[in-house]
Amino acid sequence: MNIAGQFPPFTPLTDNESHSGTLSMLQLRAFLGREWRLIAAITAVAIFLGAAYVLASPSRYTARTDMIIDTKKIVWVQSEMSSESRGVDDSAVESELETTKSEKVATAVIRRLHLNEDPEFIGSGPGLRQRTFLLFKSAIVKSGASKWPGFKWAAEPEEKPTDDDLMQSAIGTLASNLRVIRLGRSYHEEIAYTSLDPVKAAKIANAFADAYIEDQLEAKFEATRRASEWLQQRIGELRQQASDAFKAVQDYKSANGIIIGVDGKLASETELDQLGIALAKARADTSQARAKLDRISHVLEQRSDKASFIIPDPVVTDALSSPVITKLRQQFLDDQNKVSEWSAKYGPTHTAVQNLRTDMATLQQSIWDEVSRIAESYKSEYQIARSQEEAIDKRMTEVFQKSAATRQSQVHLRELETAATSYRNIYETFLSRFTQSVQQQSFPSTEARIVTEASPPRKPSSPKIGLTLALAAICGLMLGVTCGIAREQMDRQIHTRAQLEKLLGTTCLAVLPAFSKQKTLVGKPQARRDSTAFRQINEVSPFSETAEALRYIKVAIDLHPTGGKVIGIVSALPGEGKTTVAASFAAFVAKTGARTMLVDADLRNPSMTRLLGYAAEPGLLDMVADRLNVDDLLIPDSKFKFDFLPASTKVAFSNSSDVLNSPAVKDMFKTARNNYDYILVDLPPILPVVDVKAVAHLFDAFVLVVEWGSTSTDEILKAVSSSPVLTDRLLGAVLNKADEAVMRRYEGYSDRRYMYYTKPNAQA
Repeated sequence: MNIAGQFPPFTPLTDNESHSGTLSMLQLRAFLGREWRLIAAITAVAIFLGAAYVLASPSRYTARTDMIIDTKKIVWVQSEMSSESRGVDDSAVESELETTKSEKVATAVIRRLHLNEDPEFIGSGPGLRQRTFLLFKSAIVKSGASKWPGFKWAAEPEEKPTDDDLMQSAIGTLASNLRVIRLGRSYHEEIAYTSLDPVKAAKIANAFADAYIEDQLEAKFEATRRASEWLQQRIGELRQQASDAFKAVQDYKSANGIIIGVDGKLASETELDQLGIALAKARADTSQARAKLDRISHVLEQRSDKASFIIPDPVVTDALSSPVITKLRQQFLDDQNKVSEWSAKYGPTHTAVQNLRTDMATLQQSIWDEVSRIAESYKSEYQIARSQEEAIDKRMTEVFQKSAATRQSQVHLRELETAATSYRNIYETFLSRFTQSVQQQSFPSTEARIVTEASPPRKPSSPKIGLTLALAAICGLMLGVTCGIAREQMDRQIHTRAQLEKLLGTTCLAVLPAFSKQKTLVGKPQARRDSTAFRQINEVSPFSETAEALRYIKVAIDLHPTGGKVIGIVSALPGEGKTTVAASFAAFVAKTGARTMLVDADLRNPSMTRLLGYAAEPGLLDMVADRLNVDDLLIPDSKFKFDFLPASTKVAFSNSSDVLNSPAVKDMFKTARNNYDYILVDLPPILPVVDVKAVAHLFDAFVLVVEWGSTSTDEILKAVSSSPVLTDRLLGAVLNKADEAVMRRYEGYSDRRYMYYTKPNAQA
């Protein structure tokens, strides 16, 4: 049998609980049903405290000013001072927000509005330290200790604070009530100030915006002034450097005899440039003449056989443009055509044909002679161009050699001129920027401006009554739920079937309600013999829930696998109702016609014997001590129809466990098994005495009675674990004295009762 060690505050309600990781709605409703009073009380207290805070807190007003932040900044980049436009940079905007909240701006606001003289900012009356000192001094005076010999007062705290203390106090108050935020991703910032006076709140919010703008103007003016001073000093240095550099250039030219032309070049350089151009042109002319000569020479080489009628191709320019060659060529071609016609008509040997051939040879010779003359002219032209090229080249070499020394000096001259030009340019740039700086210093400006001025608010911003009470209610509700959960976690008592079954690992056989305690009339025999609970259980309707619970116990015993008849009724502690349960169950099964024997084995406290009114009769102790027959001691109860063996207290005994474990008792149980259907034994509680552990082997099964909402889980586990025999033979448990309404709230069920029977007067 597995005995669980712990159980959760919210027990399982359904078979599907293993498939859900969260509390069901029924469990939540059950929890609220159990703890709603605690939650409501804590919530009410929280709301009361919130209302007290609202009533005690003074009304405060918040005024707001909207201002656009300056997006330009005076910068000095590459020897130039300018206003640089900045993009939407979060760090830059946050820097401006911090500037608005800075101590410098706050100090300007305090001085402008004289806040260091306002009691709201510097405090009124003595401070905490001084008030404590005054109370201590008053107590000393009342006790008379100030009159003791040698008593001297310590130095009292300074009463009047310094101006710096007042300023720091005002700054601290301003900072605590000021809020500067950025509106979205824009350059707009909102300056909000909270004060007891709405007019004062508006003035301070506007004063912060004005102080920020003035601070920006002052910062730009100071930056411009410093830049102007530095520029003025730097301009003097640059002027002297430029003058010295120009003088060095002129001195170097005079010392080296360097003559510079109009275009800034040396005379030799100008001549070299001209010679270079002429040389390039001469080389081009030479190349052109050489090409013409080579081409016409190639044409002359085509005249291989003077007897053949071959004339040159008109590829040479001069040959094409020569009228002589053109005329001779035309005549030659005409004669050639005639030779062809006449040879075909008269034959190649005709005299006329022969004459034409002679004319063609003459024309051919004349053409080649003219081409040769043109070739000679090309040759002469080529020689002239080459001579001119050589002359220019020679002159250029002479000029270059002559100006070599001058060029070496010119390298250093170029360096001096470059330095002089650089100094001059820098000087002019700085002079121009200095002029701009002076003008900007005279007219400083800023892009920061107030968009919306603060006006005195009409309604207080705090305390917010609705929000405060809502937060108080929410906090109270959360605290109440937390306290309720904590109380549930700390609750170690049994309140549901599921808790008991999970704890013991066995079945909860029945749940018996707690019956109200009614006053009995003195003198009635029934009132003297029966307790209120026992009487009420036996008087319930046969179709009631209590009767149904007793039937559950009977069915569990009847279905016991060993067919056991000797059943021990036990409990962990006294007062849990095991005696009442045992007597009530015995009376119930006896009414069904079963042979029932009820034994009071609680020798230390025979409450069942007193309950049934047989305290004066001999019983179990007499049977063991005097070795009497059990049949002589059994009392047939005419009312409840069972045989009862009382526990007489007239006989003295030393150890109750030895009495219960005696051979007489064993024989009595052995005999009773054959004569009775049910043998119910009321045993002592388990934890106070050792009787149950000593005689557990004599019983076939045990029924554990647990008082609802009273016995702790640790006590139940300790009692069940005290004997392995008891653990193995535990048939089930009975949850006694249950408050049905509260139990339903723990289990999460509704208040609906489930009954299934036909009423006597019902018609079919």
